[in-house]
Amino acid sequence: MLENQLANEITLEDQIEMIQRGDEQLKNDIIKAYQPFIAKCVSEVCKRYIEQSSDDEFSIGMIAFHDAMNMYSREKGTSFLAFSQVIIKRKVIDYIRKEKRQYIVPSLENMEETEFNQTPQEIKEATRIHQLKMDAWNRQQEILELTRQLKAYKITFQELTLISPKHQDARESAMFAANILAKKEALREYVLTKKRVPIKKLLKEVPVSKKTLERNRKYILTIFIILTGDFVYLREYLEGVDP
Repeated sequence: MLENQLANEITLEDQIEMIQRGDEQLKNDIIKAYQPFIAKCVSEVCKRYIEQSSDDEFSIGMIAFHDAMNMYSREKGTSFLAFSQVIIKRKVIDYIRKEKRQYIVPSLENMEETEFNQTPQEIKEATRIHQLKMDAWNRQQEILELTRQLKAYKITFQELTLISPKHQDARESAMFAANILAKKEALREYVLTKKRVPIKKLLKEVPVSKKTLERNRKYILTIFIILTGDFVYLREYLEGVDP
């Protein structure tokens, strides 16, 4: 059901209103689809990797997300995800305060051993492994968020391997074009509003042919989304691109 609704371009806010009118199946679909989003919100509060299957904080986040679906109203002038993020973080913070839990990681320089009698080297290695898990998890969340945003531009994540320019100079030209779109306010607002590349206007700003821009427009839009969004890890792959 959820996939069919997305295909018909029904917004998430539309779906929330359908849930509020009693669509239980859609509610279950939405909760399942947005579990990674809930985990990300909870992780930002707890300052650690959150296990969806075992952490109590994640359960609190799930309850808060459910509450947000019931409480949301378009009239408040914000998106559902922005609204639910606030609700989730408030609920988790309240839970942490109630439980009097601390989420402060001790400094390695000031700690010779832990209560589990770990050596400094063991602590350092455990911290390194944890950071790798956090990096991998954050990267996965960015890919999921990019996939979600690409839908508004009628681009699928699976397309990216096909639409990526094969030649280095073509990739550099496309990245340069995306950078101009991100930097120029008028062009940026056009893309964000229209969800397409303003070819004619962009031709005045870049030394790239119309044919090249049209052929690589989806790739340019993808780079634009990364440059203008909160994609810290994915931006590492954009060598030399500075919005």
